[in-house]
Amino acid sequence: MSVNFAALLFLVSAVLFILALRGLSHPSTSRKGNIYGMVGMAIAIGTTLLLAKPGFSALIFIVLALAIGGGIGAYIARTIPMTAMPQLVAGFHSLVGLAAVLVAAAALYSPESFNIGVPDDIHLRALIELSIGAAIGAITFTGSIIAFLKLDGRMSGKPILLPARHVINIALLAALIVFVVSLSATANPVHFWLIVIVALVLGVLIIVPIGGADMPVVVSMLNSYSGWAAAGIGFTLGNMALIVTGALVGSSGAILSYIMCKGMNRSFISVILGGFGGETAAAGGGEHVERNVKTGSADDAAFLMENASKVIIVPGYGMAVAQAQHALRELADVLKAKGVEVSYAIHPVAGRMPGHMNVLLAEANVPYDEVFELEDINSEFAQADVAYVIGANDVTNPAARDDKTSPIYGMPILDVDKAKTCLFVKRSLGSGYAGIDNELFYKDSTMMLLGDAKKMTEDIVKSIE
Repeated sequence: MSVNFAALLFLVSAVLFILALRGLSHPSTSRKGNIYGMVGMAIAIGTTLLLAKPGFSALIFIVLALAIGGGIGAYIARTIPMTAMPQLVAGFHSLVGLAAVLVAAAALYSPESFNIGVPDDIHLRALIELSIGAAIGAITFTGSIIAFLKLDGRMSGKPILLPARHVINIALLAALIVFVVSLSATANPVHFWLIVIVALVLGVLIIVPIGGADMPVVVSMLNSYSGWAAAGIGFTLGNMALIVTGALVGSSGAILSYIMCKGMNRSFISVILGGFGGETAAAGGGEHVERNVKTGSADDAAFLMENASKVIIVPGYGMAVAQAQHALRELADVLKAKGVEVSYAIHPVAGRMPGHMNVLLAEANVPYDEVFELEDINSEFAQADVAYVIGANDVTNPAARDDKTSPIYGMPILDVDKAKTCLFVKRSLGSGYAGIDNELFYKDSTMMLLGDAKKMTEDIVKSIE
């Protein structure tokens, strides 16, 4: 295969990746976007193999690796529950980071295979590229593992704040720069592994201070890191497809992180430096204080809903845990059949992953024109008769708007408390992922519907029917 034809194929795959990102930006086109991405990746892999011209035995190992990895991926995709999707994404990010480190190590120890020189004389540009790619990859690897453990409940979602942590991080970053410079000057493998070790530690330290409520932004940030790690290694390999793909993932992840930070009134720089939510979230560990709440039943909720003219449904992580999206769609259909106006309000960080709620609602075939983002629907709550909150805790907490001492103060919320009645479905009065009480529970206009979200919604539907 000629180099020019290969460049053309890589360009085609890059265009398909761009179309994939565009398709994934909306649930109605996400399936098509996935297809574009898969076709683009198949072209990129095929072109790379044709350029490399591996021997028969090497080709067997490559095909075997693709089959094993693809088989595991297909199995996971079919069996993973939607509630575990955020930690799955974090886990995948860690694998991308690890792959970047391993490829960089392979290039260092066998530079002639990558056309970057010989063991004692590796091109300076290649040394810089592989050291940066390895550093970002190692940070992504351990950072993603910590995010996985927090999201999966195997580690506390509360921030872990080390004394003088900013000083430690700056010192590690300085050491990382020194080792990158020394590796570039000497090509000494010892310096390479020092880069990896320091970056692994730094990856842990920039994620552990981040509180659970901020995890959706962390997932997006790590997605960006994994993209830049791949792009850095792409330069080392001279692989145009890897450079373009990594740059697309890195830039799109960074843009998404910025958008989410803006939506949460947080600092984008703090996200990048690992200080996001650390100081404030630590204050959220107070004990739950017993206060009076108004509780109700499915029959009470059914009466209020069927006599309403406008109902706004607010889904959250509790809906995902209970797998209540299909019951929620049935409830909406029943209400609409009775002439009630129904719409859905989505907070940008509802759930534990960007777009989590949108995916679940799309799975239940909820019409896209009934689903609105925070900035488009927040003003509608004042005209709503009922706000039906199903497991969305921190993103509806009025303390974020009204209490300057709250650890989540300044984060835009869905103004469900402005509706005439707020029906809040939750298993208990426990705090949300941010670890603080929700002031909404104790307002006069709120009726708590304590129980499983799916069963409660199904019982409401039965009562209305």
